[in-house]
Amino acid sequence: MATPVIQGSGTTTALLTATGIEKRFGGVRALQDVDFRVEPGEIVGLVGPNGSGKSTLLACLSRAHDVDAGTIRFDDRDITRTRAKVMARRGMTRTFQNVKVFPELTVRENALLARQWDGVKPWQLLAAADPATGERVDHLLELTEMTRLAGEFAGNLSGGQKRLLELVMALVSKPRLVLLDEASSGVNPTLIESLKGYIRLLHEQEGVSFVIVEHNIGFIFSLASRIVVLDGGRVLADGSPDDIRHNQEVIDAYLGA
Repeated sequence: MATPVIQGSGTTTALLTATGIEKRFGGVRALQDVDFRVEPGEIVGLVGPNGSGKSTLLACLSRAHDVDAGTIRFDDRDITRTRAKVMARRGMTRTFQNVKVFPELTVRENALLARQWDGVKPWQLLAAADPATGERVDHLLELTEMTRLAGEFAGNLSGGQKRLLELVMALVSKPRLVLLDEASSGVNPTLIESLKGYIRLLHEQEGVSFVIVEHNIGFIFSLASRIVVLDGGRVLADGSPDDIRHNQEVIDAYLGA
């Protein structure tokens, strides 16, 4: 697992840097002067109370939401105004709090659709799948032990299996950074342990960095090398899991006694 990096202390070029991020919805300030950083090869947990701005920050980082102030850089390029679909081609993908799969397509077809091509229309994606893409999909299905479900309609999967399919879809294009929103939500305890193992394996084998928004504290504390805590749209704390566990402000605002 990557060595923990405390915000502001890193000397390497960050994979992702967000500085001074502000986001408003009408008169509500969802994010206020947020600084956020992901080093190459890090697994960063993003936690906080309900309404603290976690999913909003993820949407801003992935460019699904525009920011009202601040800058975002990915792979040393300014992406503050870059469209979300372009980011997938540049190496940043994400999953969603509410699982997004095509229920009328098979597991393998869903994974093939996740491949990002320039100049290929959505209705051409399956027909355009090249052998290398098929091999990539089959490799990921095998890695996540979903090969036996390759021909199953996605609508027939359990909630946990759909989460795994979303993870496969996010990884088909060989991204450098994957943003996971509530990865363990709706997943049974046995499958949660498998999901943790798959994330660790992909992190180790392919060097994928992850940002994981999560309410399951045990899940995120066992995976992340660094944890960022949001509260009221601001960064309350940023440090190693051990630092966060013993941070009195975090205990008072989020973890409890």
